[in-house]
Amino acid sequence: MEENQLKLLDDKALKIRKDTIEMIGRFGVGHIGGAMSVIEVLTVIYYEKANIDPKNPLKSDRDRVIMSKGHAGPALYAVLADLGYFPREWIYTLNQNGTRLPSHCDMNKTPGVDMTAGSLGQGLSAGVGMALAAKMDNNGAYVYVILGDGEIQEGQVWEAAMFAGSKKIDNLIVFLDYNKLQLDGYICDINTIEPIADKWRAFNFYVQSVDGHDIKAISEAIDNAKAQHDAPSMIILNTIKGKGAYFAEGIKNCHSMTITEEQWKKATDRE
Repeated sequence: MEENQLKLLDDKALKIRKDTIEMIGRFGVGHIGGAMSVIEVLTVIYYEKANIDPKNPLKSDRDRVIMSKGHAGPALYAVLADLGYFPREWIYTLNQNGTRLPSHCDMNKTPGVDMTAGSLGQGLSAGVGMALAAKMDNNGAYVYVILGDGEIQEGQVWEAAMFAGSKKIDNLIVFLDYNKLQLDGYICDINTIEPIADKWRAFNFYVQSVDGHDIKAISEAIDNAKAQHDAPSMIILNTIKGKGAYFAEGIKNCHSMTITEEQWKKATDRE
């Protein structure tokens, strides 16, 4: 990746991070932790890799992006608003009565959302189906699925993984937001998922592990995944929950938290 392109993506990620903090902050409470840890991967997917068209959001050969950890919806909304899928003014209605931007992603309400999420564990199953359909249609589409680390304690995830590996669905690229925390505490204390890379390899996935806040590393990992044939891909993103929000970063109870006006304005340089 050229330096000017990297700078553009880094700047875009910073904008998306600030917009997400402001969006949740204006409402006063929300899932700040898990939204902050997926900013960089969303930036790389939407601004560099994905075949999408905000002016034609339902085109049949588009790449699909599934936010399986649906509580990170605000980060996705910030990207979609920036790309022009809907008016930017919508972001100030997050989770309010009559909003088109609910707390968890809803494809029936929000243009650009490819799957309704909220009940964890379902996104990979849907993504496998979409990827298999794209292969049957021979339209060249990729499907990107973002999973949470607590989420993969759900058995349905592994049923979908077993099928994807068995059928060698190589247009499926899965990301694990490995921020080491879930709603009730540290993953390792509640139900460890280690050795996580070995688990996915055992399900016949091509596995990479990168710094989930490193734009260049994520971009190169996606390129490597697309160069593979006859295997789906898992990219483990080593991230920090609440990254970039000083009042939430790395804090155990940042899954969903109250945010004051002073906090969000300070975090976004809008004091």
